Amino acid sequence: MNIKSWLTRSLSGIIYCGIIVGCVFWGIYPFSFMAMLFGVLAIIEFEKICEGISENSLPSLMMDCFGVSLLCFSWLVYPALGWILVFICRLILELYLKNSRPIRCLALSLMSQLYIGLPLALMTTIARFTGLHFVLVIFLMIWINDTGAFVVGSLLGRHRLFERISPKKSWEGFFGGLLFNLLAGWLFAIGGGDFWDVKWNVITWLLFATTVTLFSTWGDLVESLIKRSLNIKDSGHIIPGHGGILDRIDSLLLVIPAVFLFLLVAAVYYEMPIMADFI
Repeated sequence: MNIKSWLTRSLSGIIYCGIIVGCVFWGIYPFSFMAMLFGVLAIIEFEKICEGISENSLPSLMMDCFGVSLLCFSWLVYPALGWILVFICRLILELYLKNSRPIRCLALSLMSQLYIGLPLALMTTIARFTGLHFVLVIFLMIWINDTGAFVVGSLLGRHRLFERISPKKSWEGFFGGLLFNLLAGWLFAIGGGDFWDVKWNVITWLLFATTVTLFSTWGDLVESLIKRSLNIKDSGHIIPGHGGILDRIDSLLLVIPAVFLFLLVAAVYYEMPIMADFI
């Protein structure tokens, strides 16, 4: 990678991270609008690389984008109810589109809602019921894991983690990311518990860090599987040096559902009033 490419990648990465951090501190509505923007862009990329966008499919694409927009605000009652209506209308719409492969088109729409929309909905729900600062922890741990995996993998990587899908990933990189995240979890545990909106002991933080590392790695591999099956390198080119928005949130799409389940278990164990009210 030459200096120009490195600078471009670094600058776009800083802007991307800055947008997320800024929206976290701005409030739940700006954060939800950010999630909505990410969701819409990711669905457009996903359906485009799956060759699901054509003149005949534009109505379904628009409905899918509207659906994910509602999901990102599903911590409110009316958007959640609205998504149910959109889901019903999407099935009915297929009757009138005259697609040659209607089941494929429906499957693509439903996968985009489940694979992209549902995790983003859970993310904004976590932000609403647990706290925006805690969502920042999730992003930080994903970034820390990526950094640790890259540094250790580049220096020591010898044994391939999943060569069939991602030839560059190594076991050394995986354990490097895990080590970085465990250290971060320990630091989060001993300082800033009030700021992160949760009061866990060190063991819980370490379990949480391990959960993020595992599902971040799997999330990256799942998107790699999709791209490899379609013979493409990136989902898009909207972020210079990084590819598409789907390339940037691939880990998040599996981490968030896993974290949501983790929080539900932790809510019972620690008697967290906010998440306990949710369940």
